[in-house]
Amino acid sequence: MKKKFDEAIGLRKSENYQESNELFMELVQEFPENASVNYHCAWSFDLLGEESKAVPFYENAIKFGLSSEELEGAFLGLGSTYRTLGEYKKSKRVFEIGMESFPNNKALQTFYSMTLYNLNEHSRAMELLLKCLADTTVDDDILSYKKAISFYSNKLDEIWK
Repeated sequence: MKKKFDEAIGLRKSENYQESNELFMELVQEFPENASVNYHCAWSFDLLGEESKAVPFYENAIKFGLSSEELEGAFLGLGSTYRTLGEYKKSKRVFEIGMESFPNNKALQTFYSMTLYNLNEHSRAMELLLKCLADTTVDDDILSYKKAISFYSNKLDEIWK
């Protein structure tokens, strides 16, 4: 299994997505309850733009139990995939579970904010994005206003008189 798995990863890294997907599909058939194989198979469908085919593999990967690093990626992948399929409530729930498990993952928070936008929760989406920006930027101009950006992030609808 390891040889075929490594080959599929190598194909993905060299942007041979179709071939990588075909190998991952073979691996899933051989090892249907292997969480990591399911996760990478899902990822391979996302790279092909076949998000609806990725969903059951992400779901299985999470169900079968992933390493911490892969679990972070699976929550992000599944939440993002649900969002692109218009399944916004499912997306929101997946991101919330992911953020409970990985509260410092700014990528999860950023993708979650996109889902909030789609659910017309614009204020919360902007708050998250502004906090992520303030916490992660290396831009000196933004950093000079970090305190103000953080302060106003959840007060965008307030009018100051």
